[in-house]
Amino acid sequence: MADRGQSLPRNRVAALLGAAQPRYGEVHIRNRGRLPHWEKESGLYFITFRLADSLPPSVLKKAAERHGILAAAKTSGARLLPEQKAELADYSLRQIEAYCDRGSGSCALADARIAGATAAALRFRDGKHYRLLAWCIMPNHVHVVVRLLPGADLATVLKTWKQFSSKAANQVLGQSGRFWQREYYDRLIRNQQEYSRAIRYVVENPVKAGLKNWPWVWSADSEVRATAG
Repeated sequence: MADRGQSLPRNRVAALLGAAQPRYGEVHIRNRGRLPHWEKESGLYFITFRLADSLPPSVLKKAAERHGILAAAKTSGARLLPEQKAELADYSLRQIEAYCDRGSGSCALADARIAGATAAALRFRDGKHYRLLAWCIMPNHVHVVVRLLPGADLATVLKTWKQFSSKAANQVLGQSGRFWQREYYDRLIRNQQEYSRAIRYVVENPVKAGLKNWPWVWSADSEVRATAG
């Protein structure tokens, strides 16, 4: 098995990350729903989106409140009290990821027909509007590392992925209504270290969640083991 932590060649990293580090003025903050999204032209992103029933509304609300409190504290320069930090830690992104990895909700993506439709949605405009670098379809959520191509919009890309896959999923399940959560989590990747960490997280997520021989994981890096064709 290849070493998943092995670094990419420098010339390849430069091509993926871009020659210059992004400046704050190049980043646009858009608010949709409960979470703000940081968007950059031709940005490199780590993205997570989940099924509508993967998290109960109470957890979603607390997570959004946590994000708002942290953002307000950062803007004002205020320090959180120890008890505030302890309470907020229960709703950190890492804790939410762990919650999802335990298999909450219907886990409709465990159905190969639905996972396959989702993989097809991710691949459909690969090379046209974006470049896929790694993805993993878990039973109740999806991780993607992707580079947007010039002119592509993050929200539009996510909308396309969700619409295509949810239509196919609802046909398989014989149902209608919301299949995905409205919100998604995205993080701009700014350097090689963040890029390597994101790739490792995506390809190793099934193993860490206890899913043996999970087929729905892929990486463009030939040095990283991926199982999806």
